[in-house]
Amino acid sequence: MTTTKHDLVSVITEDHRAFERIFKELESGKGGDAHRKDLADHLIAELVRHSVAEEQHMYPAARRHLPDGDEVADHEIEEHSQAEQIMKDLEGLEPKDNRFDELMGKLIEDVRHHIEEEEGELLPKLQGACSAEELRDLGEKILRAKKIAPTRPHPAAPARPPANRILAPGTAFIDKIRDALEDRNT
Repeated sequence: MTTTKHDLVSVITEDHRAFERIFKELESGKGGDAHRKDLADHLIAELVRHSVAEEQHMYPAARRHLPDGDEVADHEIEEHSQAEQIMKDLEGLEPKDNRFDELMGKLIEDVRHHIEEEEGELLPKLQGACSAEELRDLGEKILRAKKIAPTRPHPAAPARPPANRILAPGTAFIDKIRDALEDRNT
C-alpha cells in the first residue's frame, strides 16, 4: 500500500475503498470463472490481513481510549468472526458453484455494514480520543501488521492480544506456503 498519509484513519479507509472496488467488480459479473475466483481469493486475503491488523492494534486502542471501548471492540471482533466464517465457507468453492454467489453476496453485505460502522462511529471516536502522533503510530502499526498477517481465514484463531500477535506470523508463514503451492492470488 502506498499512501502519503499513514495515520490510522487514512490507512483503514484506504483499505475500505479498495474492498469496495473489488466488491463492485465481483458484483458486475464480468470476467470468467477463473477471474472471479482470483478476485475472491485476493479479496479474502486482503480482508484477513486487514482484520488481523485491526484486532492487533485498532481494537486494543479503542479499549484503552474510549469509555465504551470494550463493548465497541467486542462488537467489531464478533463481526470479524462472522465474516471470517463466511470466508472459510468460500474456500474451495468455484464461482460456478451455486453457493459461491450466495456466500460472496453475504460477505459483501456484512463487510459493507462493518465499514459503515467503523467509518461512521469508531474511527471518528478514535480520531477525537487520540493525538495525531498516536493516530500516525497506529496507522504505521496497521501497515506493518498487514505485511506479516495470515492470508486465509482461521475462525478459531485468537482475536485479542497477546495471543493473536504471537500466533499470526507463524500462521501467515504457513498460509503463504499454501498460497504459493496452490498459485493462489493474494
